[in-house]
Amino acid sequence: AATGQTKNILQKVDDLLAQAGASKSDLLTASIWLKHIERDFKDMNTVWNGWLDPDNKPVRATVSADMARPPILVEIQVTAAEPEN
Repeated sequence: AATGQTKNILQKVDDLLAQAGASKSDLLTASIWLKHIERDFKDMNTVWNGWLDPDNKPVRATVSADMARPPILVEIQVTAAEPEN
């Protein structure tokens, strides 16, 4: 569940970054919220680390949080630098 949600979110992030002419290599910061951090951190982190550009890791904060709707297990917010042209 958290693994699938993380994969879906990161695909959306890839799509939005591409629309802006950027990529995950341009990430500066990331904030991640997990509904069940004790249960889901390892699975989310495995997906996250597999997706990241290992040479350009953003500063990240990961916290436990209640979500707006019960089915939501993961939320991710990123900030990227404007790509150099």
